[in-house]
Amino acid sequence: MKGHDAVRKKLKAFGLAYPEAHSKSPWPDHDDLAVRDKTFAFVSGLGTPLSISCKLPLTGQMALTLPFAKPAGYGLGRSGWVTATFGPKDAPPFDLLKDWIDESYRAQAPKKLVAALPADPRRKTAQNGRSGTRR
Repeated sequence: MKGHDAVRKKLKAFGLAYPEAHSKSPWPDHDDLAVRDKTFAFVSGLGTPLSISCKLPLTGQMALTLPFAKPAGYGLGRSGWVTATFGPKDAPPFDLLKDWIDESYRAQAPKKLVAALPADPRRKTAQNGRSGTRR
């Protein structure tokens, strides 16, 4: 689990760097990320195999083709939430999970906070002659 704990800590630090992001621990063995008390990443606690759930309105269908991904439980999968679960010996794809956290933050944060971020490379912009994607 040490490898998972190291990845988890890096992902948490990455997520907490977003405007107004904070930790939220509503249940035992969870160390979630939220913005204005709205969760954007459900993360398993230290000492356990890594599991993370993020809202992926743009890349969720692609994410579900990955062997470690499935629709999030508790009905969240119907709203675009995807869960990645890794076995104790698996090496979680750190860069991919950072992208998931970024996409989820942008989906959950107030528009004013998202507007302060650099442009989202997953979305087409008016600058390249195409219209943006609506939420």
